[in-house]
Amino acid sequence: MSTPDVILAVDQGTTGSTCLLLDASMQLLAKHTHEFPQHFPEPGQVEHDPEEIWDSVCRAIADALAKSGVHPSRIAAIGITNQRETSIVWRRDDGRALHRAIVWQDRRTAGVCESLRDRGHADRVRATTGLVLDPYFSATKFAWILDHVDGARAAASRGELLAGTVDTYLLWRMTGRAVHATEPSNASRTMLWPLIGGGWSDELCALLDVPRQLLPEVRPCTAAFGTTRGVPGLPDGIPIHGIAGDQQAALFGQACFAPAQAKCTYGTGAFMVLNTGDRIVPSRHGLLTSVAWQIGEQTTWCLEGSCFMAGAVVQWLRDGLGMITSAAEVEALAASVPDSGGVVVVPGHVGLGAPHWRAHARGLIRGITRGTTKAHLARAALEGIALQIADLARAMAADLGQPLDLLRVDGGAAANDLLMQLQSDLLDAPLDRPRMLEATGLGAAALAGLGVGLWRDLDELAGRWQRDRRFEPDGDPVAKDELRARWAEAIACA
Repeated sequence: MSTPDVILAVDQGTTGSTCLLLDASMQLLAKHTHEFPQHFPEPGQVEHDPEEIWDSVCRAIADALAKSGVHPSRIAAIGITNQRETSIVWRRDDGRALHRAIVWQDRRTAGVCESLRDRGHADRVRATTGLVLDPYFSATKFAWILDHVDGARAAASRGELLAGTVDTYLLWRMTGRAVHATEPSNASRTMLWPLIGGGWSDELCALLDVPRQLLPEVRPCTAAFGTTRGVPGLPDGIPIHGIAGDQQAALFGQACFAPAQAKCTYGTGAFMVLNTGDRIVPSRHGLLTSVAWQIGEQTTWCLEGSCFMAGAVVQWLRDGLGMITSAAEVEALAASVPDSGGVVVVPGHVGLGAPHWRAHARGLIRGITRGTTKAHLARAALEGIALQIADLARAMAADLGQPLDLLRVDGGAAANDLLMQLQSDLLDAPLDRPRMLEATGLGAAALAGLGVGLWRDLDELAGRWQRDRRFEPDGDPVAKDELRARWAEAIACA
């Protein structure tokens, strides 16, 4: 029998589930993605069916193994990374979800958050958790399910229900319903986990009306989380050794192991994360303070800014407006004009995240003239993505007390050269794009490999990071200042 030398990483994202297989030299052996349906029951509401998520994960694993020719006996460990904040409540006995998963983009609990703010709880939540009172996070989603499914609260009080983010749900399924656990990077995004002291907060559980007994055990990111049992296509007994939320996993996969190193992932949304080392840095500029990862007893912290619409803006141009037939077409269309012709697109379709935090904001197109074409709209859409990130970078620099001198980028939209050049221009800083854009899955694999001993330490992992291309800032400073001014005016109107 061959020695186990392959890591299987499950990257469960907002629109699809991806499985990656990497060997001991961190070379990608195979990758496969299965998309799953998005459900929009009401304006501002976004849901996923947990069974459709699970099916997409199982199919991605099977197809990646088939592509690679890797025998499952070679799998040394499994890592999991997940769309964070997306919340599921399910029955302990048979695993049936009480309700579709409420996705991180969902805004249905905005009124609850406003009520909590009006009652004076925002500062306490912020100081305790590093988060703002916003429907983005898991706690109000858990409470909504319990309040809107008949008998749910009574069942919870009887110990019949379990709750968790998607990592917890997948772990529970992959271990044959044996393990109900998570790790600190996901726990710190629920609004129920205090930054200091750790452990679920009785005070926050009471405030947000989430019974503590529903919540999972919390273990370090590289801990032993259990072994596979009953997973289609996989033998029982494969250890699961690495879990982290997708953006923290991407920071890890980008080898941003030192304080002041930052990355931005361009997926459905865009997420900029800055490593602050062993320092908990409270934000004064609308950012979030979270756990980056915990390895053993050592916790690394981060600052994060989240934009809810990035790649989703291009999807909207394709599916909502019919301007393009594939996402890949947007770069050539946007590059066919030298600028956006004064048009500004604010991607506030599902509200504005950091540093603005306006749940009721909506998307905006401003500056249209008779001369506006779909090329101008496409370019303005890409500029809108980049301008959001520039706002985050300024907020991070202010919190950190120093400008960012380099940003590492990843995610599907990072393959768009025009977007990356616009981003470098608006940041006035270089961008490094790695050869492997699947940084979230790579981070989960790296954590699993560390946990099982396939790689020695962070230095070995850092030495394996490879750059594809560096983008340097360019362009007319006056034109950039004018664009920033138009953006500031448009943001105020969204």
